[in-house]
Amino acid sequence: MPNAKNRLRNAGIGLALALAATTPGLSADLGAKDEPIKLAMLEWTGAHVSTHIAGQLLQKLGYKVEYVTAGNFPQFSGLADGSLSASVEVWMNNVGDIYPKTLAAKQIEDIGKLDLKTREGWIYPKYMEKVCPGLPDWTALNKPECIQALSTPETAPNARFLDYPADWGSRAATIIADNSMQYTAVPAGSEGALVAELEAAEAAKKPLVMMFWGPHYALAENDVGWVTMPPCKEQTNEHCITPPDVDKIVWSGFGAKWPAAYAFLKAFKVDAGEQEKMMLAVDKKGEDLDAVVKEWIDKNEAVWKPWVDGAKG
Repeated sequence: MPNAKNRLRNAGIGLALALAATTPGLSADLGAKDEPIKLAMLEWTGAHVSTHIAGQLLQKLGYKVEYVTAGNFPQFSGLADGSLSASVEVWMNNVGDIYPKTLAAKQIEDIGKLDLKTREGWIYPKYMEKVCPGLPDWTALNKPECIQALSTPETAPNARFLDYPADWGSRAATIIADNSMQYTAVPAGSEGALVAELEAAEAAKKPLVMMFWGPHYALAENDVGWVTMPPCKEQTNEHCITPPDVDKIVWSGFGAKWPAAYAFLKAFKVDAGEQEKMMLAVDKKGEDLDAVVKEWIDKNEAVWKPWVDGAKG
C-alpha cells in the first residue's frame, strides 16, 4: 500500500488461532512442524487476505499457524527477534528506518516479490474522459473546461483535487505545485471518506479527480481511469509516484527451522485482481475472511498446487 498503509484502520482481528496440521507424511521436510509459524497480520484487508491464503496453504503442507496482529513498522522488531516468523505482504515504500537496519544485521531475510501488481496515483471515474477530453494524459486536467468542472466554492478559482487524509502524508500537493497546475489538494477525512466520495461521484456522475492506490476493493466495483502522471521534477519519493514493490520478509532462522515452509513462501504469489475480489467480499459484503479465502483455495488448486508440491521436494 502507499504511505497510508500503516495508518489504515486496524481491522481488530486479534487472531492467535493455531491451525492444526492435517497433511501426513511430510515430516522429513517440515522441520519443527510442532512449533507454530507466526504470520504477521498487518492493518489492511489486502494483507489479511494474502496472509490467510499463505496460512491455509501452510496448513495443507502440515504446519501449525498463528496469525499475530502487528503494526507496519513494529513488525520488523518481531521478525528480527523471531517472535514473528514471516510477513507476506510488505509494501517496500513504507518500511521506515528499521527495515534496512534489521536487514543489514541479518536478523531478517527478504525472500522475494509477492508479484502483487500495485498502483498508486491519480484516478478518476471513467465518465470524466468526456468532461476532460484528453484523459488519461495529465495535460487534460489543465484545460479550462476541466478546471471549471472540478472547481468548488471551497477551491475556486482552482479545481479541487481529493487527496489522502492529512495524517497519511501525500505527494499530490507537491506534484501539483511542481507542474503549476491550477488545483487545490483537499485532504479526505479517512479511507472510508475517500471511498464514499468515489462511490457518490460515480452514482451522481459528479466530476472527481483523486489520489488512490491498488489493490483496493473499491477498484473491483468502480470503473476508473488512471492519470498518466506529469514528469517528476526530482526522482525522489516526494516528487514522484511510482508503484511500490511488495516483498515477503521472514525471520533469518526461518529457512533452517521450517524448510518446506520456506520453499513454499519463496514460491507464493498473489494476483491483485483476485485479491481485490476477496477484499470486496470481506469489506463491502461482510463475508468471513477465512471462508472467502477457503473458497478461493478450493477453486484455484491449479494456481497453488505447484507451490505446495515444490515445497515437498
